Amino acid sequence: MSLILNILIDGVAYGMILFMISVGLSVTMGLMRVINLAHGGFALVGGAVGHWLIADQGMSFWLAAPLGIAGAVALAWPLERLIYRRIYGFGDLQQVLATIGLTFLMIATVNRLLGSSLLALPLPEVLAQSVDLGFRTLPLHRLIVIGVGIAVIAGLWLLIDRTRFGIRLRAAVDNRATASAIGINTGLIYSVTFCLGAGLAALGGILGAEMMPIEAYYPLRYMVLFLIVVAVGGMGSISGSFAAALGLGILDTATRYLVPDFGTIFFYGCIILFLALRPNGLWGRTA
Repeated sequence: MSLILNILIDGVAYGMILFMISVGLSVTMGLMRVINLAHGGFALVGGAVGHWLIADQGMSFWLAAPLGIAGAVALAWPLERLIYRRIYGFGDLQQVLATIGLTFLMIATVNRLLGSSLLALPLPEVLAQSVDLGFRTLPLHRLIVIGVGIAVIAGLWLLIDRTRFGIRLRAAVDNRATASAIGINTGLIYSVTFCLGAGLAALGGILGAEMMPIEAYYPLRYMVLFLIVVAVGGMGSISGSFAAALGLGILDTATRYLVPDFGTIFFYGCIILFLALRPNGLWGRTA
């Protein structure tokens, strides 16, 4: 029983990080119809800025974390306006080449400025302190990650389903020309949505640095994992991404606990089998 509870706690925390980083990718691929392979780069930027502020500028984690997220959003806004907006109508191959090029630019910039070593984000003492759950002790940080993940999914649900912005976003996705004709600023809607996804990726990158360490090649190292979350959950489905991230986090954690020598093989074998049976994912939008 203790082993199962350990797997669940670690798996859920890991899954929450995957969700926060991947949900923006699900939105851009499923709703905005752009294959954004540079999405993980925003998690890298958020973590890199946070590391620089803590290590070189002496800021506290509490100040560096929101500024790291702001840095990722500040980069996402001009990129969406100047680059992504021009490739929305391109074919899949052109989008892949353009966004993978951006990924390498982000990697090269971080590598040049901060080096290729791990970019540590030391936790404040309050988050690093241990909490006794009875069956194990773990850092308070893990529980905070789970709480933030729940808050993010609740906030996204309210934003998309219960606000005027969500209504306009759904209208722009369903028929952008008609939405523009009735006065909806679809360009602004797309920009805000893109920046929201980038900000969540940075949040996940910073909070998840303990489990998914930040370093220059972060976007390439975890690119496939983020794409798997989107594919399993279904492109454009926020609830699907949440369920997929939790399931994959628990599955990956379980394989590392139970069959460490074959964990990776078993994990990807399960993904292949699932997508063979449900190619559109859990709740994916059809193209």
